[in-house]
Amino acid sequence: MGAMAKNKFHDGPGPSQRQLRVGELIRRSLSEVLARGDVHDPDLNRMSITVGEVRTSPDLKIATAYVLPLGGDGREEVLKLLARNKGELRRAVSKKLALKFAPDLRFQLDETFDRMDDTRRMLNQDDVRRDTEA
Repeated sequence: MGAMAKNKFHDGPGPSQRQLRVGELIRRSLSEVLARGDVHDPDLNRMSITVGEVRTSPDLKIATAYVLPLGGDGREEVLKLLARNKGELRRAVSKKLALKFAPDLRFQLDETFDRMDDTRRMLNQDDVRRDTEA
């Protein structure tokens, strides 16, 4: 497979099993912390935030969480609130996980749902539907 087995998000090979496992553990604990309102910020606690995925750097020192507010409204506000509470979120997540180092948390909007909606819309266009049914 060689060069064909490259991950579409990186130039090198895809994430290791360890990166995937730690990313999923961080995703679950971050989701739990946000759902329970463990952070002392009423603005953040009033929002329902979905953590779709967490990707970690190869050394596990950086964890990028892909997030989306429920319903998709207030995207920029969510990023600001998460960034403002990054230290407290980092401590809460690392307390739940027995990692040697607490990863630096970064937050980005999860565009997956937008891409799925775009794809769905495109597939429902008459000319595209005609082509795919032919």
